[in-house]
Amino acid sequence: MAFFLSKFLLFLIRPLVWVMVIALYALFSKNKRRKRKSLIFAIVLLYFFSNKFILGQVAYWYEAKQPVLTHYDVGLLLGGFSSYNNETKALKAQFSGDRLTQTVRLYQEGKIDRILMSGGSGSFLEEGPPEALYTAEYLKALKIPDSAVIIEKDSRNTKENFKYAAEILKGLHKSDPKILVITSAWHIPRTKLLAEKQGFKNIDFYPTNSLKDNYSFEDYLMPQGGAILGWELLLKEWVGYVVTWIGLT
Repeated sequence: MAFFLSKFLLFLIRPLVWVMVIALYALFSKNKRRKRKSLIFAIVLLYFFSNKFILGQVAYWYEAKQPVLTHYDVGLLLGGFSSYNNETKALKAQFSGDRLTQTVRLYQEGKIDRILMSGGSGSFLEEGPPEALYTAEYLKALKIPDSAVIIEKDSRNTKENFKYAAEILKGLHKSDPKILVITSAWHIPRTKLLAEKQGFKNIDFYPTNSLKDNYSFEDYLMPQGGAILGWELLLKEWVGYVVTWIGLT
């Protein structure tokens, strides 16, 4: 029940939902003064959340920075970066696909010995195999041996990522393995908090696909839909962080 409720609540913190509600109020309001103010507020709000430069500055303040890497026994790849393409029967990378790209690179460079792919199904509308399973097939196609890939296919969120990963790691022959968690830069602050609550100790975090980017002239002035998506991700993380911090999850 909590899983379904969390998905519904995420809908309510989307900037476009706020803009739409304010615009509808302006449309149906009979008070001309309120109508005008509401419409102006909706336009200003839409411009703010669609400005890539503003998003980038906030992301730079919040996101995790690149760590000094050593050597790790396990790279814990957190799911939520792909979907299953029913036509090709294969992985389809999404916005956070850089998580997978960087994991493969870290393995090929010898920074991590094994990849623990943690991800089940985070959707209750779409059917398909768990993310960990089709990601494992993708890694196999890249000639990464099965012995180097560990699958955790039951988790539906970050809390469960760590819960089930901890159970798997206990079964490894090496005690207290050194772990590198690989996930999006904007996801790491909440991820660190969840890892601490699960009792993880010997652990580092590797940030991927930052919301801060190099800017062109139009990024400072022109509205962009991608910035709205970035704000949705940040707002989700902030709410999730507070909920985790006060112990509601």
